[in-house]
Amino acid sequence: MGSSKYQICVSGAAKGKSVEAGHKLAAEVGAAVAKAGHALMTGATTGLPNYAAQGYKRAGGKMSLGISPAATKVEHVLKYRLPTEDYDAILYTGLHYGGRDALLINSADAVITIGGRLGTLHEFTIAAETHTPIGILEGAGGISAQIEELLKLLPNAKPELVIFEEDPDELIAKLTRLLDKLHAHYRNIYQ
Repeated sequence: MGSSKYQICVSGAAKGKSVEAGHKLAAEVGAAVAKAGHALMTGATTGLPNYAAQGYKRAGGKMSLGISPAATKVEHVLKYRLPTEDYDAILYTGLHYGGRDALLINSADAVITIGGRLGTLHEFTIAAETHTPIGILEGAGGISAQIEELLKLLPNAKPELVIFEEDPDELIAKLTRLLDKLHAHYRNIYQ
């Protein structure tokens, strides 16, 4: 993805109470991803992921990639009623939501969870199972407010790969330091 250092996925509710509570946080974390020089990935959906994409583009982000559940752009817009405006590219997978989630999380270097409902929980569990670093942006409610308790129930999860933070810029800084540490032997790849 060009000169972007890491591919950071923002996962969160497409609609519901946590979108109302977290829309400013989502835009701020998108901007923080851009300022840190990372690529942004989302499920190319409405709500919090779209607010993150908007914040990313407004902050001058270089590469925003949406991973769509739809097979085509027509299906993305007309059947799923999903946005296209704030993405440099959208991959139309035809995998519906479940398959899209797996591709999205497995393509990301880290996942940021904001608010959320069932889809966000699904993306969180994929990240936890694959030991992908996760940043929980607190303050939007939803499923992200339950993650600390969920970690106690998931024996294969690695709590040391999960960062809880209320400040979007600080969350990105902490996540970047964790990724730098995890990929220290591969610095020539992640430049």
